[in-house]
Amino acid sequence: MYQFNEQFTKSTAQFADVAANVNRLALENVQNAFGLQLAAIEENATAAFAFIGELTNVRDFDGLKAVLPKGAQIARTSTERSLGTAQEVFANTIKTNEAIGALARGQSEKATAQAQAEVEKVTKAASKAK
Repeated sequence: MYQFNEQFTKSTAQFADVAANVNRLALENVQNAFGLQLAAIEENATAAFAFIGELTNVRDFDGLKAVLPKGAQIARTSTERSLGTAQEVFANTIKTNEAIGALARGQSEKATAQAQAEVEKVTKAASKAK
């Protein structure tokens, strides 16, 4: 009975360590994603406000025709930046999920190996008792 308690305590501690590592990885991924998206939003907003500032200085139709292509370029650049950020966040999330999967797989393999070792130990003890 005492041996079972020790095994249970070890297993619980290992599970807690893995859970803490999973939480750490997930939190780092969220922080990274938030930072990337916030930086993209900041750059997009800065470009948009700069364009609006130029647009307010336009006084005639010719000035408007000169500024509109720049507005289209800013919109395209902002869209590309947003999509690039989304792709980077997605790639980082996949990497994080792979790392979490590896931790879970390692925990499972470790628990299986320990259980097999115990079964072999008990089997040897039972065969000696005969």
